[in-house]
Amino acid sequence: MKSDCIQTTICQERKKDPIEMFHSGQLVKVCAPMVRYSKLAFRTLVRKYSCDLCYTPMIVAADFVRSVKARDSEFTTNQGDCPLIVQFAANDARILSDAARIVCPYANGIDINCGCPQRWAMAEGYGACLINKPELVQDMVKQVRNEVENPRFSVSVKIRIHDDLPRTVDLCRKAEATGVSWITVHGRTVEERHQPVHYDAIKIIKENMSIPVIANGDIRSLKEAENVWQITGTDGVMVARGLLANPAMFAGYEETPLKCIWDWVDIALELGTPYMCFHQHLMYMMEKITSRQEKRIFNALSSTSAVLDYLTDHYGI
Repeated sequence: MKSDCIQTTICQERKKDPIEMFHSGQLVKVCAPMVRYSKLAFRTLVRKYSCDLCYTPMIVAADFVRSVKARDSEFTTNQGDCPLIVQFAANDARILSDAARIVCPYANGIDINCGCPQRWAMAEGYGACLINKPELVQDMVKQVRNEVENPRFSVSVKIRIHDDLPRTVDLCRKAEATGVSWITVHGRTVEERHQPVHYDAIKIIKENMSIPVIANGDIRSLKEAENVWQITGTDGVMVARGLLANPAMFAGYEETPLKCIWDWVDIALELGTPYMCFHQHLMYMMEKITSRQEKRIFNALSSTSAVLDYLTDHYGI
């Protein structure tokens, strides 16, 4: 675990607490937890383009607690990386609270992943299977609340919905009663992947809650984010793939501007981003602004110097 931010107060005094943001009446724009992608360099980039709150990729709490190597590789932050939520995959209250205590000095809060539909996660008792275990979710929230002394440290959950929506509302009410700070709702069931998002379900959940709710699912532009915010009545929107394709979308850009691409190059090189990750992000960002032939050439590049030469030659910067 690498960090220049030693005290939580440093982070929280420089930026609003997420809870304060959610009560501002303004749209809170959130970068989703994305395995491999929502790491420090990418979080730094989207913060330059009007992203209000960022999540780390999902981290398996048991590995994080057990292994210093896992902590160093999975969680990197710095003083400008706030407000920040660390998302954990967990199925044990004690292990989760231990993980929360480790990250507490470096983050604004933790999030419990109750929405990942991947088979490996569900087989381990993580992710979306937890929407069917409300008592375990309550136990984990309580344990973190009891173990972390900072009263401003948030504990949130990210869920998918049930086919039977009243079950989801019941889950959310139980989580709220236990002291959860806010809930992010991905408006699909565990089985759904690319089907339309049930924004009506998110709206119903929000109407039944007094804590903040974040809407998530298939948001690809600032206009769409504002529309989803309005129709669901939620307090914020969370975006994943839309930000990968256009990290500047929250600032109102319809496609990735060249300045954003060069900002990514500067940030990634400064922070020592591995080449595979550096290149993959650029492939996503340039999807809409390159031809098929250009994609073939760019995607086959195999070194940082080759990428820099390509960008300089083709975009004259």
